[in-house]
Formats: sequence, structure tokens, C-alpha cells
Amino acid sequence: MQKLNDLSRSSSPLDPDRTLIAVIEMSLSSWLVAGIVPGVKRQPLKKLAVDESALLKLLHRWREEAAKAGYPIKRIAVAFEAGRDGFWLARWLSARDIEAHVIHASSVAVSREHRRAKTDRLDTELLKRSFLGWLRGERDHCKMVAIPTIEDEDAKRPHRERESLVGEQSRIVNRMKAALIRLGIRNFNPKLKKAAERLDGLRTPEGEPIPPNTLAELRRDMARRQLVSNQLRQIEHARLERLKQAPGDGPHAMVRLLARVIGVGVETADMLVQEVLSRSMRDRRAVARYAGLTGSPDESGRRRREKGLTRSGNARVRRGMIQLAWRFLMFQKESALAQWFRGRTESAHGTRKTMIVALARKLLIALWRLVRAGVVPDGVALRPA
Repeated sequence: MQKLNDLSRSSSPLDPDRTLIAVIEMSLSSWLVAGIVPGVKRQPLKKLAVDESALLKLLHRWREEAAKAGYPIKRIAVAFEAGRDGFWLARWLSARDIEAHVIHASSVAVSREHRRAKTDRLDTELLKRSFLGWLRGERDHCKMVAIPTIEDEDAKRPHRERESLVGEQSRIVNRMKAALIRLGIRNFNPKLKKAAERLDGLRTPEGEPIPPNTLAELRRDMARRQLVSNQLRQIEHARLERLKQAPGDGPHAMVRLLARVIGVGVETADMLVQEVLSRSMRDRRAVARYAGLTGSPDESGRRRREKGLTRSGNARVRRGMIQLAWRFLMFQKESALAQWFRGRTESAHGTRKTMIVALARKLLIALWRLVRAGVVPDGVALRPA
């Protein structure tokens, strides 16, 4: 029998007379809490400051009201949408014997009116209806997000910080090049080690030196770029040290195994493991869907067409896998996946960009099977252990 996916519907039976249900509409300044309390006819709605202790007191007060009405509460279920606040509140509530769930915001059905009314009060009503259907075990009311531990969240920070720093480094270099091109200087590389020493000797086509304000700006940008480069080296060095200290740890073992595939570097392996491969996925379809590498069909009557990628998954994994797919074609030319790609695109012009997404999806599933079951993809060359 196929195992139920508790992220799409609840597998626990719902006893409405013994369950206190609450949803939270969260913002930076306040929380709006709506509840369904057994034995209480009104639908309580309370606006709180951003205070977890006040929320806990409110839930306990509603539980006491239900007990006075003759409905002793055995289960408290709380839900809120995934957002800026992350998962700390769900972990905090779970530690206090309160069932906490985080709703995937895009899975809640809303009105398709052109200018639909939207207030916090209306949003709590939508969340209550969706959460109630989910608790009853009905499909497609909403989907829940897996709540990671604080260690899992912390493990993602290095490669995400590195991605941000790489983008910042590129912006700094492009800004320096643009400042020089405005003066007509095109044959200067600001990424060289001795670039700062060569600035004073640069001359415009008119034979003039770089103006003082522009020169000061370039020096500040070079100092900023040097700082970013040092931080990147620190992140990479710390990652290698962690892999050496605990090589047999679960995620670290996956990273070391993926890095053995020729064409896959440590940074790519670390990103894939922390973002998708270390998660508990049901099957290969769930893996591809999480990465946003599946299609979005548009079918109505006789119309049958494909609208392209859903783009509803993890954008980092999707970008990384598409880049890795191009690199895979360079380093793994004899693999079955590379031969499959060449066989599909050699006689069909203009399909390489479309088929590279299919290759990225197949490659991600193959890497998932490699780290989970040790199945090496056909023809893939590995580095020595």
C-alpha cells in the first residue's frame, strides 16, 4: 500500500469535539489569531503583539473555555503560512506539546476575482477552511511545509551566503568596469592582484589621468571586493574543515560521494545535499517537483499544451541543476544520460535549451538514487574514493 504523504493531508483522525484549532496571520508588527473552540459558538479572533508567550496564554485560555463548556481538549493544532518568520515558532510550539504546522502559501486556494478583497481577517478565514480540510484528511485543501530542525537550517547558511557573496563580487567588478568604460578605458582588468597599483598609471584616450572622485570610488570598490574575496575563502575553507572532521556524517558522506562524480564540485555537491538530497522525499517525482523541473500542462477541451516549467520549487536547485547539466555534457560524454541528450538533439535543431531541462531532471533523480541507494548512473565516471 502506498504510504500517505502527510504534507498534503493529515493521517491522524480528527475529533472535532476534542480538538482546538487555531490559525495565525503573521506580520512584522502583530499576529491575528483565529480559533475554532469546541463548545463555543462564536469564532474567536484576537490580535496580539509579536509575542509567543501571549499566544500560548491565549491558546490555554481557549482550552479552559472549551473545558467549561463540557468539551475537554486533548489536541491543540496551530497553523500559519510560511514566510519571513521561518520555522522558529513551529519548533517553539512543538516543544510545548502543541501540534504546529506551516502551510505552503501558494497551496491555499483564493478567489479569482480581478480585485478581490484582502484583509487579515479574510485571510484567517481562508486559512481556517484550508486547515480544517487538511485535518480531516481531504486532499488538495492545502499543503504543509516540512519543518526543519535548527541544525538543518544552519547547515544551509554557508552555501547561501556564498551565493550572495559571489553575486556581490560580480556587481562590484561590473561597477568598476562601467566606471572605467565611461572614461574610455577598456583594457584594464580590476580583478588582477596588482590592479590597485596600476590605477595611478591609467590614462584616458585624451591622455588625462583618472579624475580624483572616480579614482577614490575605484579604490573603495577594490577594497570592498578584496573583503568579499577573503570572506569567500573563509567559507570554502570552513566547509572543507567540516568535511574532514566528520567525513562519515550523513550529509557529509553524501557530499563526499557526489564530489566523486567528475564534473561535480564540492560547492555544487554541498548545495544539492543541503537543499534537496538530504530531505526525505517520497519518490523520484517528488524530487523533480521540489526542484521545479516538472512541466505545467494546460488542458481544456481539445486544447493540449505545455506552459513550461512550474517554477514553484527550489530556485537554487533549479538553477544549479541546469548549470550542472551543461557541465555534465562536457565531463561525462560517455554516460548514458549524455548519449540520450545527444540522440534527442542532433537531428532536432533548436531543442537544446528545452532538452537541457529534461537532462537536469533526469540527472537530479540519478544523483538522488546515487546518494540514497548507491546506484551509480550508467557510464558515469567517478574519481577515486
